[in-house]
Amino acid sequence: MARNAEKAMTTLARWRAAQVQEAGGQRERRPYLASECNDLQQAEKWRLQIVREIAKKVAQIQNDQRD
Repeated sequence: MARNAEKAMTTLARWRAAQVQEAGGQRERRPYLASECNDLQQAEKWRLQIVREIAKKVAQIQNDQRD
């Protein structure tokens, strides 16, 4: 069941990105280096995104080891 939810969210994210790109806007990309981001609010946004991604990966690793 969880896998279907993941697929749905991924599909939705791709569809939304395609919509933004089609409208002429470019998708906002995370800077490769921290030194590329001079705005504190932007840096916080990217930091939170990275923290979420790390937490997701940690949960996947923990769940795989339990099975």
